[in-house]
Amino acid sequence: QVQLVESGGGLVQAGGSLRLSCAASGRSFRWNVLAWFRQAPGKEREFVAGIDWSGGSTGYSDSVKGRFTISRDNGKNTVYLQMTSLKPEDTAVYYCTTRQSLSQQIEIFSYKYDYWGQGTQVTVSS
Repeated sequence: QVQLVESGGGLVQAGGSLRLSCAASGRSFRWNVLAWFRQAPGKEREFVAGIDWSGGSTGYSDSVKGRFTISRDNGKNTVYLQMTSLKPEDTAVYYCTTRQSLSQQIEIFSYKYDYWGQGTQVTVSS
């Protein structure tokens, strides 16, 4: 059974940093794109960042570019999201995700992804 388990969320002041982790189990995703999405209350789930299998190609939403960094450790079947200069508008539940396809295209639409974690809450206070 495939499982994605996020961790590292919490409460932080504006300007602070957090590092999210997502560990996959049940199968290896070393050849798959991994991504992070987030969903704030009353809003749709939105793409945050994605990374190809090698880590050589990454993509970010405009709202986090320059502040967040996605990385992965294929040996640990884990993807990370380093978040710096956090803003109150970054407050959301953050989800990691991946898909069955081996395409290395970093998709920004949630329906393109097949497996999702349960999410981890990030709250940024002003």
